[in-house]
Amino acid sequence: MSGRGLGISFAALVLLAVALPGLVGAYTLTVALTLCMWIALTQSWVILSGMTGYISLGHVVFYGLGAYTTVVTWQAIPLLVAIPLAGILAGLFAFIIGTPVLRVRGPYFVILTFGIAELVKFIVVNVEVGLGKASRLLFGAPSTEEIYYAMLFLAVAATLLAWALRRSRFGQGLLAIREDEVAAETIGIPVARYKTAAYTISAIIPGMVGALMALRSTYFETLQVFNPLLSFTIVSMAIIGGSDDARGPLLGAGLLVILSELLWANAPQLYLIILGILLIGFVLTVPYGIVGYLSERRSKVS
Repeated sequence: MSGRGLGISFAALVLLAVALPGLVGAYTLTVALTLCMWIALTQSWVILSGMTGYISLGHVVFYGLGAYTTVVTWQAIPLLVAIPLAGILAGLFAFIIGTPVLRVRGPYFVILTFGIAELVKFIVVNVEVGLGKASRLLFGAPSTEEIYYAMLFLAVAATLLAWALRRSRFGQGLLAIREDEVAAETIGIPVARYKTAAYTISAIIPGMVGALMALRSTYFETLQVFNPLLSFTIVSMAIIGGSDDARGPLLGAGLLVILSELLWANAPQLYLIILGILLIGFVLTVPYGIVGYLSERRSKVS
């Protein structure tokens, strides 16, 4: 499909999503909200890991910090300020730790990002214990429809951002880093600055997503919000869809959300097993994901 055709298809999907609350019931709207959440999170992951090759297992830390920002500022500042603030603080955290964290590569980076997420989780746990808070309830949160529209905005913004960055000079620099970091630095690409910028940008959307999901659940519990399963699910969606293209998260998130809804209703104990098998199967047989497979098929036909 041409770029024009993809643009028209994407615009049609967005218009349908905007009209969705008036067409469906509460359950379907909740599923759509969940889908938008995963699209936004996976697109943000693609900006860093898909484009640079630095595989992060710690994106949950930005999600959790965003949720915690909303909780501690609840009813103290307006939500229109609190949600962007959650994204800004998540991005600031990524910027501060980015330079030292991005000095390591490969499996060491994977382990380090996972470890940072766990460290921050237990710091927040201890802070909450010190404040005498085991959990928190948020009374008077916005309706599901309002949160859905905000999450849809983040999903669309994250998709357009991933698409635009990949086609920008900055995005081409990130792809060059993924292919050969030493060669990229040799030809004049500011590798350290580009990596830190990508890490910072990729943290902002998850921070705002976490803020919105705290409002959706109306209940904050640290171990739940910083659950590492969120990071693993993001990586799975990106790999299955195609991790370096904005179309990949749309397909990967759509497939896994549908699969999870079917399995949680009928065989919840099998979900993680099937997810693992599916991920292994894609890595071994379709390493470039659904997008890569479709592109390869189209090139063979033409």
